[in-house]
Parts: sequence; C-alpha cells; structure tokens
Amino acid sequence: MQVELDRIYLMDCREGMKQMPADFVDLIVTDPPFAIHFRAKRSNYNRTQGRVLEGYNEVPAEEYYEFTLSWMREAYRVLKGSGSMYVFSGWNNLKDILNALDEVGFITVNHIIWKYQFGVCTKRRFVTSHYHCLYVCKDDRLRRFYPDARFAADSRLPDGGNARYRDMEDVWVIPREYWNGDVKTPTKLPAELIRKILQYSSREGDIVLDPFLGSGQVAVVAQQMARRYIGFEIVPQYYEFALRRLQERVYRLRAGGEELAARRRAR
Repeated sequence: MQVELDRIYLMDCREGMKQMPADFVDLIVTDPPFAIHFRAKRSNYNRTQGRVLEGYNEVPAEEYYEFTLSWMREAYRVLKGSGSMYVFSGWNNLKDILNALDEVGFITVNHIIWKYQFGVCTKRRFVTSHYHCLYVCKDDRLRRFYPDARFAADSRLPDGGNARYRDMEDVWVIPREYWNGDVKTPTKLPAELIRKILQYSSREGDIVLDPFLGSGQVAVVAQQMARRYIGFEIVPQYYEFALRRLQERVYRLRAGGEELAARRRAR
C-alpha cells in the first residue's frame, strides 16, 4: 500500500507509518490513547450520551510504554530533520511519554501546559484542569519555527503587554469546545489549539500527520489552513465521522445526519 497525501486511513498507525518514506512529514500533532480506563459516556463529562460516538479504543496500562515506543519509533523515522512533533498527554502516563521520547531520540523543545476551563469533579484530590503537550524535534539546529506567524514583535495588547510574548508563553489558556446538539467523539482538541501549533510550526503546503486521528480535528484544521494531511484511525465510527468532515469540508455535524450546526467551511 502506498500512503497518499490528503487521505485518512482506517488502520493501525504503526502499520500505516511503515508504508511511508523516511523523512517525509513536516509536522506531527497527536493525542494518543490515555490508558486510564477512560469511559466516553460517563455522566460527569456533562454530555448528551446519545450524541457521543462509541468505540474509544483503550490501551492497557501495563502495555502503554511498549505501545508508545512502537508508534514513536515510526513517527521519528517519517519526520523530517527540520520537522517537529507535538504529543498531548494527561498526567497519568506522562512519565511513559517522556521516557519514550528520550529513548527513541527526540529532543524536547518545550513542555507546554494547556489550561482549559473545567475538569472532572473530585472529592479526595485537586481537580485536574490542564493537559500536557510535549513539543519535540529530531534536530534542533534544523527545526523550523515561525515566531511572527501570529503576532509581530511589537504587537501590543489592550493592557499594554506584548502580544507575541504573551502568545508564546508555555501555558496556553484555550477553552474546550462545546458542540451542543452535534455529533461528537468523546475527546477532541479545540481547533484554536491546533491552529496555533500549525501557525508556529508549519507553512502552507507542509505535510501534517496525526497517527491517532479520532474525530479528525488535526486533519480538518490542516485542510482549512492549506496544509497537506495524513491521518490514521482504528475505530470505524471515528474514521467515518472524520472522513465525512473532510469530504464535505465542514467543521461540525448535527446529530441525526442533518446539516451543519455551524457552517464553518474551509477558508
């Protein structure tokens, strides 16, 4: 099988990446499985369960490190020397992500904290309301980064602060998205988060890979921003959901197969 650009595939990303040439991808953005016995329809996520797609595929905790090593080795091989990778992780298995990155040979550039607006309610520990994002590369001398992609060096905020400095701090306060009345997968990154990564670490025409595609967020935003994309997903329901979004060039799909909840077409 030959992997083509601007396509997503219903298959294990480890097998899919083996079909790709070495030093092929400019940017990898991905949110791997959690290995925390995640239940997509649990009531404390405040979701209408009938609109949440079934099929979240979990990795057993005891297998997580070897699983992480296996996909990261292929990611390292297909990433260009000038490229970057952003890997999202909760705190539970963060040590496995960090150790695997080091073992495979990635160089850590930043440890970004994504602060969102709510967490799961707790009684015996503090509420977790952030996510980790490891920004890494293969060769820090060749790694491309575009500091002026969002703000000029002298841009100012209403309070007088420097807009670019504030935007480039390593704590990102970006709200989760509420898809009220729409079909959704149990986990998804907000478009603004992905857009920010793509602006700082890619240009139009660059190839963006998401090995764990889920709802298709990375591919959809890449398509909107004139990047080439490749994605892999093993859950048929998620794959079909992402494929429809990409084919129809839409962002949100209303439950029941109706037309868009919001007509955010690709620009």
